[in-house]
Amino acid sequence: QVQLVESGGGLVQAGGSLRLSCAASGTSFSVRTMRWFRQAPGKQRELVAGITRDSSTNYADSVKGRFTISRDNAKNTVYLQMNSLNSEDTAVYYCQANVEIRTVTKTYWGQGTQVTVSS
Repeated sequence: QVQLVESGGGLVQAGGSLRLSCAASGTSFSVRTMRWFRQAPGKQRELVAGITRDSSTNYADSVKGRFTISRDNAKNTVYLQMNSLNSEDTAVYYCQANVEIRTVTKTYWGQGTQVTVSS
């Protein structure tokens, strides 16, 4: 079994920055693609950014140029650096990881971390 634990959310003023982290833990696993999603009140969960094991990245248009996703494979950790935050970035942010365990690939989710941007 694999667990994803997120941290780094909080309250920030518009124009500010936050850095989210998500660490995967467990035994005998290999983390493949990792992604950040977010869900605002009354809205569907949406993809924010993704990163492959060899660090190829993709971003939602709404965060391009403001957010940066990165990872540390030795620590099985993915990061999301969020700059120039605005009220539309307020949401619960979820980490997702595709994890290979003995040739079987499964998708795991973190518990979510709240990001609130005040104007």
